[in-house]
Amino acid sequence: MAVRITHVRVEGFPEDHQHITSYKWVNDADNGSGTSTKPAMVEFIDVKKGRAYVGSGSSRVEVGVVRPQSAAPYLRTYADQQWTNNLLSLPRF
Repeated sequence: MAVRITHVRVEGFPEDHQHITSYKWVNDADNGSGTSTKPAMVEFIDVKKGRAYVGSGSSRVEVGVVRPQSAAPYLRTYADQQWTNNLLSLPRF
C-alpha cells in the first residue's frame, strides 16, 4: 500500500522534521484518507513496509525513516540519493 502525504502538523520550535507530530494522507488504492501520528507513520514505513510519498507525477518524492542515535525516528523525503525538505513545504493542519 502507498499513501500520499498531503499535510503535516508541526508542534514546537524550530519547525523542522523532528517536530512534525502527525500527517494527513490519501491512499493510492482506494482514495481513502486519514491522519496518522509520527510513530504510526514510522511503523507503517519501517515495520509494515508501506510506502509514502509527497507530490505526484514527475514531482513525486519518496518518504523514508531517519533514525538519529539520540532522538526518536522521524520521516523525511529522499530524492536523488539525498534527504530533502519536501515535508516541510506541505500545508499545515
